[in-house]
Amino acid sequence: MIDWLNSPAVVTFGVPTSWAEVLGFITGLVNVGLLVRRHILNWPLGILNVLLLMVVFWSVGLYADASLQIVYVILGFYGWWAWLYGGQDRSRLVVRTTTRREWLGLAVAGVVLTAGLWLFLDRLTGSTVPLADALTTALSLLATYGQTRKLVENWWIWIAADLIYIPLYAYKGLWLTAILYVAFLTLCVLGLRSWRSAVARVPA
Repeated sequence: MIDWLNSPAVVTFGVPTSWAEVLGFITGLVNVGLLVRRHILNWPLGILNVLLLMVVFWSVGLYADASLQIVYVILGFYGWWAWLYGGQDRSRLVVRTTTRREWLGLAVAGVVLTAGLWLFLDRLTGSTVPLADALTTALSLLATYGQTRKLVENWWIWIAADLIYIPLYAYKGLWLTAILYVAFLTLCVLGLRSWRSAVARVPA
């Protein structure tokens, strides 16, 4: 199965594109579209998507991003549960804004994660882009946490991550994935608007 996923499916900008990347492209688009609409099925589809991307990233030496997908699977199951039962009295979560205390926690976690991953990738792996790989990994983890708690500002963190991911994947020759993240960037803007509207509709 892994050999088939890594085999060429199409050629994109003169570079062979694997089946894992093609399927990751399709499931990723549908997943984020469901997330924008706050549909619960974004979680199981997202789990499938990150398993496919794990194969893609490992094959091109983005080791932190590949390892990150394991965390995404865990967060995917947690987010699935939290959206259904994580509210008050085991009710469904509602969209809300991030508190100052949460922002502080996210900022500290982001600095620690980026620094730790950067050192690890630079000294203990063959990564050719240790800082970019570490920073995008940290931002993605923070954004996913915000997503599991339905924090509207998770979209801003995803936007920041995508602006780094797009040139990073192009540099690595993952052109289809780079295009996917351009689409993700557009969907993030739509998601931000949609979730802001949801917050405005919540009774005070």
